[in-house]
Amino acid sequence: MNKGFGTKARMAFLLLPVASAIAISGCASKDDDIDLNAYVDTIEPADVLYNQALANLNSGRLDEAAKKFDAVDRQHPYSEFARKSLVMGAFANYRAGKYDEAVAMTKRYIALYPTQPEAAYAYYITGLCYYRQIPDVTREQSMTRRSIAAFNEVVERYPDSEYVEDSKAKIRFGRDQLAGKEMQVGRYYLERKEYLAAIKRFRGVVEQYSNTRQVEEALARLVEAYYALGITNEAQTAAAVLGQNYPDSEWYKDSYKLLQSGGLEPRQNSGSWLSKAAEAITGGKDGV
Repeated sequence: MNKGFGTKARMAFLLLPVASAIAISGCASKDDDIDLNAYVDTIEPADVLYNQALANLNSGRLDEAAKKFDAVDRQHPYSEFARKSLVMGAFANYRAGKYDEAVAMTKRYIALYPTQPEAAYAYYITGLCYYRQIPDVTREQSMTRRSIAAFNEVVERYPDSEYVEDSKAKIRFGRDQLAGKEMQVGRYYLERKEYLAAIKRFRGVVEQYSNTRQVEEALARLVEAYYALGITNEAQTAAAVLGQNYPDSEWYKDSYKLLQSGGLEPRQNSGSWLSKAAEAITGGKDGV
């Protein structure tokens, strides 16, 4: 996965023309009654801090960059530099793998500046943070759901954004992941011959994740589960829908053989829920 969505070209829109130098020399008189850190905090202009942060970011000093961007927000709240620093600080934290810190900054940005140009990027970074934490299908999938929700915000709120296409691709991956989790649970029930529980999971995949790669196997598993229960009309319908959408599939060949072993063949029942669901099946070939 490319973590480098912060190229100079992409960050250019966040740069403001400034006349200040990136580095400032520290010249302060020694005074035991003065806290030098606090003194510097109060006198560093927003543009100086911001450009120092950018310099750190460009040189790969991500932690330093994040701290500088945060300092801009703290010392110069609600300024234009503070606004830009929130989203850039989120990016720096994301690149450093500090996902909680990054999400905290993007959420603050979205709450304060929902109509500003960088809002789409803030949602996008939020999605990336969750996306990077998606586990395998054997584990709980809350991060997958959060990533999908954030990327959906990009797609729905900012349809002309440059981040839309990548957001759609990651939504497709996330939905396939959720479908894969349902398949894993369904297979568990099927192996235990808990057919009704298995059917519930496989049906959920067909109805809720019709444009994922998991549908092909889900239909075959439905043939198997319905056939085991003696609900042959639904088994035949599942096989017919499978054959219509995946005629060259090994899953279809296995399903066909299973029906033939009982003197049956695929045949679609127009009154079945499967016939209605079949209209939406794309097998991951269409977009979000």
